[in-house]
Amino acid sequence: MLSDIEIAQQTKMQPIAKIAANLGIHEEELEPYGRYKAKLNQSLFDRLQGKTDGKLVLVTAINPTPAGEGKTTTTAGLGEAMAKIGKNAIIALREPSLGPVFGIKGGAAGGGYAQVVPMEDINLHFTGDMHAITAANNLLCAMLDNHMHQGNQLGIDSRRILITRCMDMNDRALRNVVIGLGGKINGVPREDHFCITVASEVMAIFCLAKDLMDLKERLSKILVAYTFDGKPVYAGDLHAEGAMTALLKDAINPNLVQTLENTPAIMHGGPFANIAHGCNSVRATRIALKLADYCITEAGFGSDLGAEKFMDIKCRLGGLHPSCIVLVATDRALKYNGGVPKTDTSKPNLEALKKGIVNLGKHIENMRKYGVPVVVAINRFLTDPEDELSYIEQFCKENGADFALSEVFAKGGEGGRALAEKVVSACEKPSDFHPIYEENLSVEEKIETIAKEIYGADGVSYSKQAKKSLAEIKNLGGDKMPVCIAKTQYSLSDDASLLGRPQGFRITIRDLKISSGAGFVVAYAGDIMTMPGLPKAPAALKIDVAKNGKIEGLF
Repeated sequence: MLSDIEIAQQTKMQPIAKIAANLGIHEEELEPYGRYKAKLNQSLFDRLQGKTDGKLVLVTAINPTPAGEGKTTTTAGLGEAMAKIGKNAIIALREPSLGPVFGIKGGAAGGGYAQVVPMEDINLHFTGDMHAITAANNLLCAMLDNHMHQGNQLGIDSRRILITRCMDMNDRALRNVVIGLGGKINGVPREDHFCITVASEVMAIFCLAKDLMDLKERLSKILVAYTFDGKPVYAGDLHAEGAMTALLKDAINPNLVQTLENTPAIMHGGPFANIAHGCNSVRATRIALKLADYCITEAGFGSDLGAEKFMDIKCRLGGLHPSCIVLVATDRALKYNGGVPKTDTSKPNLEALKKGIVNLGKHIENMRKYGVPVVVAINRFLTDPEDELSYIEQFCKENGADFALSEVFAKGGEGGRALAEKVVSACEKPSDFHPIYEENLSVEEKIETIAKEIYGADGVSYSKQAKKSLAEIKNLGGDKMPVCIAKTQYSLSDDASLLGRPQGFRITIRDLKISSGAGFVVAYAGDIMTMPGLPKAPAALKIDVAKNGKIEGLF
């Protein structure tokens, strides 16, 4: 079979103006970025404001292998399959981060014959949104350091600065740095840090903002530091929100592209789900719901991360109500959860599958708690043994879960017909969506609810630093905000080595941070890091450009 990039480069794309016209988008509502990608401007939002929403479908997954298990592929393929059965659907995805693209996981435009194109553009610079978010974040940091250098009228304590610089790349050497060295002219020396752009609060704000003015208001609320006498300092105190919004003025408009089969796709925003809230922008999802009868979106990593945050943060803050949840499972990921090394998951091993399939059972159980119909998508790989696929199907039947075999990677939309039919049926069933916890609970009660109900933990332990941070968050009025737990994606617990369905464990919160602009509290569990590092053999080693300018080796 051809590689992903070879398939993508051979496809015949339609001009983006035609994709837009098929959606009923007017010419003046479209801002083209070349022939095959464009941004949707505010006039489209204004015109469709009163239109009835379509059905919202969330694609999530079980705990994955390090290579991921095909949520984006399933989302793209499901969108293509909906067209095959005569349904008007659009997909809404996150934008890829350059960290995974050049690291280990790869891009985020799907795979095989279920991809979003232009694949190279999407996985690299796209329309510049990631760069704009990075620039806005780092402008705030520069203005903060300049304020201290120019007399520090606010009395900012350089030992209590909370905002960090960011970049959209995996670079472990920048996790902890010292800046301002070289004499007085170079600023105030202090310890600083970098996070990856997709973990920044600016990214979270970008994805939760309703419009440009809401974005500006949220940016002003970013807590950046404390003064020497313990008072909070916000971005608004530095008068940074105006310039930051100027950098994001164009980026806030969602991006329109297409799948290999010309299904419309909106890609916008890209927070990771293991260290952030893991969902594309509210603006993208909202406009997608106005443009089609079905909006198919995804949330990062397993349902214990992305889906939980989609339901408890994005839907709560964005006023969204999903009609169906698609839970992606693969034979190899279930064997990985049964203790098989990633390199051996393509080999037959029914016993490992039987051991690891409890992971699927827990995710089915979790998603039902939100009151939304669930469909299991068994994402088929060419190496999957028939007896193992049959075992997964039987497990779904025994657990009362609707399911369908998905072959969109190899067959495109044609391979997702059965899944599309199941999704349409599920969307017609009653949906009693509700978050897993009430908003008026304390931060500790919210964390404990997620830990017990979603992870299956016995309880929660807090470090000394976490207890101190929790007290500060309560003093700032953040006690009633939703909670975003940062933890490993490989386990339901906060320990990546505990696979399957762990029991008899507690999660440990080592620190907390209030994202006052985004409107939630981040709780850091285990040893999760906000700046990943490159693996021993990063994907960047295989990526090259031919003499004719054609990119090679990009998956």
